[in-house]
Amino acid sequence: MVSFGGAAVTALVRFGSFLRERQRWVLIAMLVVLHLTLLASANRAVSLMCWLVDVGLFLLWQPFIQAERKLDSAALLSIGLVLVGGAWFFGWWLLILWVIILAALLGGRVLLLGHRPTRIFYLLAFAYLLCALLVWLVPRVVPDATLIGPSLDLHFARAAPLLFVVMLLIPRPREIQMPSSGTVDFFYSLFIFLLIAVLVLGSLAFMLLRQSVYIEAVFKTLVSMAAMLLMIAWAWNPRPGFSGIGVFLSRYLLTIGLPFETWLQQLMECAERESNPDKFLYAAFERMLRLPWVAGGAWFPASGAVAGTGRFGHDSLFRHDFPNRPLVLTLYTRHKLSPSLIWHFHLLAQLTNEYYIAKQRARELQQMSYLRAVHETGARLTHDVKNLLQSMNNLCFMAQAPGDIDGARLTQLLQRQLPQITQRLQKTLEKLQVPQTPQAEVDGTGGLVLAEVWWKVLQQRYAHDDILFSPVVLDSAARLPAALFDSVADNLLHNALLKRQGESNLEVRFTIAADAASFTVCDSGSVVREEIINDLLRAPVRSENGLGIGLYHAARQAEGYGYELRLAGNVAGQVCFELRSRRR
Repeated sequence: MVSFGGAAVTALVRFGSFLRERQRWVLIAMLVVLHLTLLASANRAVSLMCWLVDVGLFLLWQPFIQAERKLDSAALLSIGLVLVGGAWFFGWWLLILWVIILAALLGGRVLLLGHRPTRIFYLLAFAYLLCALLVWLVPRVVPDATLIGPSLDLHFARAAPLLFVVMLLIPRPREIQMPSSGTVDFFYSLFIFLLIAVLVLGSLAFMLLRQSVYIEAVFKTLVSMAAMLLMIAWAWNPRPGFSGIGVFLSRYLLTIGLPFETWLQQLMECAERESNPDKFLYAAFERMLRLPWVAGGAWFPASGAVAGTGRFGHDSLFRHDFPNRPLVLTLYTRHKLSPSLIWHFHLLAQLTNEYYIAKQRARELQQMSYLRAVHETGARLTHDVKNLLQSMNNLCFMAQAPGDIDGARLTQLLQRQLPQITQRLQKTLEKLQVPQTPQAEVDGTGGLVLAEVWWKVLQQRYAHDDILFSPVVLDSAARLPAALFDSVADNLLHNALLKRQGESNLEVRFTIAADAASFTVCDSGSVVREEIINDLLRAPVRSENGLGIGLYHAARQAEGYGYELRLAGNVAGQVCFELRSRRR
């Protein structure tokens, strides 16, 4: 028994594949049986039997459900009810409706075909159905027989078999297979259905209202339809001035009215106003409640995503989920949404997710920028601390060797140097506690100082290091960024003093421009090595004499202030580093 059932299923599957590969034969058989139904109209029982067979062939040919697919009980019950209802109401109007449906399906399929012989095949089938409708069926429902005119029944009955033979002779392409589903455009079929229905009803209207002959009524209906379609085509996309009803229709279909446009505008306003991602979500979804369909909703993170949760409004019977990343939106609506509205809400959910992602990335970048500012500030001020420690070491050395300097001179030196060191340490601590951009440091209190004051303090700081400060008369109004100049000058002078420890009799010279727009530190020692000169000031380099990471951070600091640190000269006896303003 089991083997018999399996064999039956296999046979049905093979039969389905057979029908899918030979749809043309099924269609021709359906048209032949339909033709017999029309010819047997004098005998209602025979005509009804032929029509039921035609419906069965249609079920085998139909483009909606695959031939090998199993039907459930609900589908079988629906087919049974249709057959019973058709048998009960069988007549000319049922056949008219049946033929119009078949013609609409064929017309919707023709528009999707690219192979010319196949298109001709379906056009011939469509022509037969149209002739059967206008020549045989519609004249049967005309109440006044005198308006029908000459009968064409005999010509139609004889010409139809010839048409079927021509359809059999049309070659079938080997490389193109017509699948049993997905080959009918619903909108084209609906449009053709409406056109044929208007043609039939319009012809009857002309006959009854104007007492026109049937052929004349059909002609007038065709002319009226052509004029109407021509007017619609012109109004859809006219040339002069008016944009056309197509623009307005598209705008309405894409927006479903003004509420969506309003909400999109409010969404952009929330994005500009709220920088916090969570606050942005609350503000955006609260405004969504103003849409006439929305009762409430909730959002939560998608699987594997990092996001917050929240709710707005209240729940309802109609729930719709819109899965996106990183947020999954659940909407509760007052009414059941149409597919078009669901598509629009899905678009709104996607836009909200994109704005939320942008807010998250902006916050992450802000945090990264702060951490980078902390890192760069610490790295930049490390050398300032080292230089201050070197100054403290010098003072301690002089204090431990009182034989070389008298007490009064030592006291004077300490009174002059210690307040400067203390002040610089305080500024360094403030920068470490509150990292700032170079521009903020300049704009803040004490960012710019008089060049004369800074020049004097610098000479006092290095008064005992045997550094030659070139004489210069500075502009009394000249100002400079003390933080930058202190850091770069200390770095360059510290490197030169370290270099002196390895090269005796090395001379260090410091020169500043009269407008304080630049200064130069030169030494009479050896040149910078070729293997590090390309990376110097551009990246940290390894060096024994202190020309490594300090110069790199000094160069980056100078860029932040609008200055440039460069190697101005690199010849034996004249190695110079210059800090200059880019505005110069």
